[in-house]
Amino acid sequence: MTPPADQGAAKHRAASLPLDEVLAELRDQIASFRFVLDAPGAEEASSTQQDLLNQLDDYVLPRVRRTDSPLLVVLSGSTGAGKSTLVNTLVGARVSATGVLRPTTSSPILVCHPDDADWWLDERYVLPGFGRVLGPAPDAVVGDQLVIMKSDVLPRGLALLDSPDVDSVFEDHHEFAAQFLAAADIWMCVTTAARYADAQVWRLLHRARDHGATLGIVLSRVPEEGGEEVVAHFAEMLKDNGLEQAAQFTISETKVSGGMLPKKMAEEVHGWLTSITEDEDGRAEVIRSTLGSVLDTFRTRVPELAKRVEEQVALRTMLRDEVEAAYATGLAELDEATRNGSLLRGEVLARWQDFAGTGDLERALQVRAGQAGHRAGRRRRAPARVRALKAALRSGLESLVMAAAERAAEDVVSRWRSRPAGADLLEGRADTLGRASSELSRRTTRAVSSWQDHIIELIRTEGVTKRAVAKFVSYDEEALSLVMMVGLFGFGTSDVAVEAGTSAVPQRLLKALFGAESLRSMSAKARADLRGRIGMLYDEEAIRFGQALDGAGVPDETTPVQLYQATYNLEVSR
Repeated sequence: MTPPADQGAAKHRAASLPLDEVLAELRDQIASFRFVLDAPGAEEASSTQQDLLNQLDDYVLPRVRRTDSPLLVVLSGSTGAGKSTLVNTLVGARVSATGVLRPTTSSPILVCHPDDADWWLDERYVLPGFGRVLGPAPDAVVGDQLVIMKSDVLPRGLALLDSPDVDSVFEDHHEFAAQFLAAADIWMCVTTAARYADAQVWRLLHRARDHGATLGIVLSRVPEEGGEEVVAHFAEMLKDNGLEQAAQFTISETKVSGGMLPKKMAEEVHGWLTSITEDEDGRAEVIRSTLGSVLDTFRTRVPELAKRVEEQVALRTMLRDEVEAAYATGLAELDEATRNGSLLRGEVLARWQDFAGTGDLERALQVRAGQAGHRAGRRRRAPARVRALKAALRSGLESLVMAAAERAAEDVVSRWRSRPAGADLLEGRADTLGRASSELSRRTTRAVSSWQDHIIELIRTEGVTKRAVAKFVSYDEEALSLVMMVGLFGFGTSDVAVEAGTSAVPQRLLKALFGAESLRSMSAKARADLRGRIGMLYDEEAIRFGQALDGAGVPDETTPVQLYQATYNLEVSR
């Protein structure tokens, strides 16, 4: 268990809170997440999570809030072990069905003293997830309901619950049996001389031991011949499994009449339960022992659950890293494509040659005499070839950005599909996530246009013409920004044939105007700005995959930390 960073402050806070508030906070933390991602052990961890929630809701919180509430004794065992027969015998009436058909107990039967009936009928207390119906009632009750039976034979403050068989053919019976056992003050495991070595019996007993219950064990149908050896062997097995402290009872093989054993057969069990209930010290000891033992198990069960959550967080991080890697690759490809001249093909190349070879480039540079005043007084409309080149550069760059984004989205989907955890998340989303978002084209157009405007602003604010040139030449900032873009995109570096003598025009011209150092500075800023803008676009694209993780409810990094914190608070509060 990992204590919080500010241990002193956390310890003081936890110690000042009532135990039930600390437990309620722990319960909220356990309920705050789901095991969404397919990973080894995730199904078992989800079952552990539900077990903890059930035990907190059905036993721990009700018991902490009302220590004076009646004791609940849950009888459990495999099919045909004689649980219902023992319950009927203990109360002296056939309150639970018995017979040869299995399972016989299809509805959970709770028997209590009449004075305690209102407590058990109130759904706010123990087992709040179950409905209540006052018996006698039909054996099969629709829904999750307890049949509450009254009996004057039982002492006040004690209730017997005949749980469904733990090996029932009905799946919901397994769940009910586990939930009832987690809500018990006392577990009574009933098995037979013929089946006491069954694996199902020992799974039940190990569960009782690990959950810290006060435990009673009934070995029934012990034959006259060889019975002593069976009882001794069973006791030895209990000792070997750390269960020798459990109260042990033996019921000999006998005739069952009216769903009951002869009364004397259950006297020892009846006397043990009655003594616990009527002895205030004994009752308090059972509550203290069972509750304390259950809370002791939280020291390991909750941190183990937190470790499983950490595995979910690690998977989430891995899936998120794969998204980042795919879009980082896309950005790197874009970087390369905007350096190696591959953008300067087709339409872009034709527009550049048209601009550079027809005199528009020369006209962009003017002898200084009278030009400054002319530009200041009236902004000229850019020539058609300048506009065409600018549009071609923008369109070419947009196509590169979109193509890289499409490949990145496809790459993420491919990576996620290769992992069970990612494949589950893609269910119903793959077609949408596997391509660029519908908004990317519009955002890309805006980003590229803004970048082109940024180049013009760079030339306007940082394009200090060399002193030797400045007094003779002025330039059109928009036209010169296109020259810089063509240079940035690697004109002359690709295998595209260009007109003789023009391959180095952008670099030579810009270096002649601004000097090598100034040009390097502006180029670096222009590249960084472009990369930042495209990076933001890709970050927005990647968010879609993050939203898939968040929308599925995958725990984040804070969840296991909060579980450890809540467990630490419980230890301090106790």
